[in-house]
Amino acid sequence: MAPLLTEGLSVVLGAKDLPIRVRGWDGSEAGPAGAPILEVRSQQALRRLLWSPGQLGLGRAYAAGEIEVPEDLFAGFTALSSVGKLANTYPSSTLNARSRWRLLRIAARLGALGPEPTPPAEEANLGRHGRRHSRKRDAAAISHHYDVSNEFYSLILGPSMVYSCAVWNDEHTSLESAQATKHDLVCRKLGLKPGMRLLDVGCGWGGMALHAAQHYGVDVVGVTLSVEQATLARQRMAEAGLTDHVDIRVQDYREVKDGRFDAISSIGMSEHVGRAEIADYVTLLKELLHPGGRLLNHAISWNAGPARPDPDSFIARYIFPDGELLTLTEMIGALESDGLEVLDVEALRQHYALTLRAWVQRLEKHWDEAVQATSEGQARVWRLYMAASALGFESAKMGVNQVLVQRPGGSSPPLRRTAWAFEQAIPHPSSHRPREEGRT
Repeated sequence: MAPLLTEGLSVVLGAKDLPIRVRGWDGSEAGPAGAPILEVRSQQALRRLLWSPGQLGLGRAYAAGEIEVPEDLFAGFTALSSVGKLANTYPSSTLNARSRWRLLRIAARLGALGPEPTPPAEEANLGRHGRRHSRKRDAAAISHHYDVSNEFYSLILGPSMVYSCAVWNDEHTSLESAQATKHDLVCRKLGLKPGMRLLDVGCGWGGMALHAAQHYGVDVVGVTLSVEQATLARQRMAEAGLTDHVDIRVQDYREVKDGRFDAISSIGMSEHVGRAEIADYVTLLKELLHPGGRLLNHAISWNAGPARPDPDSFIARYIFPDGELLTLTEMIGALESDGLEVLDVEALRQHYALTLRAWVQRLEKHWDEAVQATSEGQARVWRLYMAASALGFESAKMGVNQVLVQRPGGSSPPLRRTAWAFEQAIPHPSSHRPREEGRT
């Protein structure tokens, strides 16, 4: 059986020699000795590849538990992603007629012919929510990704509940410390001071708002489209005694009408905006800033050539429906074209690879609890997504950048970036905003 499965995978991936060892559902094995093992656990996996011969079919089979990498997850994914279609920036999801007939014959011999399998329940379906990037559909896309379970996310993210790239002093830094360093870096780049007003766009579970209010004495408005995120963020602000200083809203950033703000942070949010909407996003945020106010846009970038959306990729179907990655050039161009002055650009690609590996490690450590909090399929989707993303950052196909801009007018920026760029400068606890009497 295993030699036939290996041949079938070679057809699907468009590669003659696979750097993996295939194990069939009968226990047989084929492929290079010592290579990472890929288990094909049922005929259903092959049937999925017959109907979706590419990344999506493999992703569906993995989410459903029909294929597995039983040993070193990163070694297995690295081997798979290095060959054939998966090594290409835009892997094809189609087969030519000869390859399709060859795969059909293999599937017939292995008893895998049949109707198209129903996609795993974790797959997104936004078609019923209206046009792409309408407010209703954006809310549905955010809910699909972020309203999984606060408990599930806490198992992966840790106590900080921060779902964006951390900033690491070295590989031995703790995840919590790295996330605190990231938030402090953002606060210093924005020049936050007591009494300022900050808008945190896509505030998540309130990590940035909490840090800015506690350590820099600012008042914060945080907006998110996720009800579960807002619920926990409000709870965190109450526990810290900050409800009079941090307003967490379930609100589209396009509906914020109570500007202007002294500063705006947008951390890991603009990936959801879309290329066609990015100019409007920049215009709106600029109008919400006081003259001289700063905006920090922290976003993943696409580094592997001209970008194009692929609605049939695993990421689009399971993780970020309707999401689009812009190049750094596109993002800076959008910001500058609206008259914002670029003050600083910092690349954090290697930092996100470290962050994702830390999240995968936490997921593996808390696997049974994560499955109980959601489902085995959801946990498998997140494991595949985070491990594959880590490899994407390590190979430089993706980057992540903080772009700091200022609205013209007001006070001039510092002459040198040393005002924010180097040492972590979280104020001493004595300078934190004090808890108010009677607050929990």
